[in-house]
Amino acid sequence: MRNTPSFVLTDPAEIRRLIRENPWATLVSHTSTGDLVASHYPMLLDESVAGTDAVSGELVLVTHVGRPDEQLHELGQHEMIVIIQGPHGYVSPGWYDSNPAVPTWNFITAHLYGTPEILSAEENLLVLDRLVDHFEERLPEPRRLHGTAANSAYADRISAGTVGFRLRVTRVVAKSKLSQNKPPETVDRIISELEGTGPYASPTLAAEMRRAHGRLSRAARAGDDS
Repeated sequence: MRNTPSFVLTDPAEIRRLIRENPWATLVSHTSTGDLVASHYPMLLDESVAGTDAVSGELVLVTHVGRPDEQLHELGQHEMIVIIQGPHGYVSPGWYDSNPAVPTWNFITAHLYGTPEILSAEENLLVLDRLVDHFEERLPEPRRLHGTAANSAYADRISAGTVGFRLRVTRVVAKSKLSQNKPPETVDRIISELEGTGPYASPTLAAEMRRAHGRLSRAARAGDDS
């Protein structure tokens, strides 16, 4: 990912928020055969690990893969990249001003590097429980993995077809490209278009832009006061 200083995302709290709000991840491995392997699975922060917090910036992730993906990725044998993709969308040059301009794509994303640690069958089942609870808890009548005896027996049986792993992130490359290099009036027009009803409307991307530019404004005011 190209390093553009004005778009680099380094705030640990914001990176953690990006993961929490966008748990559907892409896993990429470069295997010993020379092949590139990619899979897609939900990923959660493991905040039960000692030393992980928003201040230190240390990140630990947990998930599972379905067999035989653990063999295809050669899990545990080498580094993996986990890609988290937040809101993104097309930005038309017509949303700028009358000056010459080209279109672009706004986005927020993080590339997380680390070597997977394979979980025991017992730990894997706990992670599966967490994954299900994480998504079911928003529903009026959550269906827990072990909510009933029948569900529990079924979950215990099919969990053998999955392999859980923990990823202690050793390197982060994250980018928040949200028109930080544009003047406030242009940013306002872009947000207005994204919040509108046009073919490229994206309320979630507009919300990310508001959040990012709000942080920039607060930082600028703090600098003026110092």
